[in-house]
Amino acid sequence: MPVDQGRIDGSIVSPAEIVTLAKKYHCRSISYTYTEPTIYFEYAYETAGLARQEGMKNVFVTNGYMTEEALRTIQPYLDAANVDLKSFQEKFYKEVCGARLKPVLENLRLMREMGIWVEITTLVIPTLNDSDKEFEEIAQFVLSLGKEVPWHISAFYPTYKMLSLPRTPASSLHGAREIGMKAGLRYVYCGNIPGEEGEDTFCPQCGRSVVERVGFRVVKNDIVKGECRHCHTKIEGVWDSG
Repeated sequence: MPVDQGRIDGSIVSPAEIVTLAKKYHCRSISYTYTEPTIYFEYAYETAGLARQEGMKNVFVTNGYMTEEALRTIQPYLDAANVDLKSFQEKFYKEVCGARLKPVLENLRLMREMGIWVEITTLVIPTLNDSDKEFEEIAQFVLSLGKEVPWHISAFYPTYKMLSLPRTPASSLHGAREIGMKAGLRYVYCGNIPGEEGEDTFCPQCGRSVVERVGFRVVKNDIVKGECRHCHTKIEGVWDSG
């Protein structure tokens, strides 16, 4: 049977059904991702409002390329956002993403002003955005938002339209992480390389690991009510109140 190129397979699920399912499985938050949440903004907005009524938190995983109007509209319901800062070059954004860098930087600043918890992710692509100079520029920008803002540095794997580029070596991520830590950032992570250095969260005061991870799995959590279990220093983030 020929494939219908115009058809998108899936199921119709209402915002109310999403929230009901989240409650059923004791979810404390709903993340809006895969694909960019601003593409289905009205759907996400309605779901987020219902989730907030039920005491759940809302997280956007986003490229940050949205209008100020959209951001101000979702702000009352948006607790956190993980934003892709794909590069610090306008050339990269134009040629690789078909977009512009400036709106992303402006939205990151606005999110911080609005009190939305922000984390930043950079996918490191060999030969395109993996220079120490660019890592330093990104680290300084993240620092300008606040030393407590986490920076996730992720490994690239060849796929889709970038099959000709090599995968990111772990050494590139470790080097970028070192640059971020030297710049004064408290929380810098290496991603997409499970088991490698840089997955854990350390207390900025006593230096002990408070969250240990392997890939997407948390194997230890020593944060209690937003504080280090060992020295009671505040660990910045969005935590349960209980």
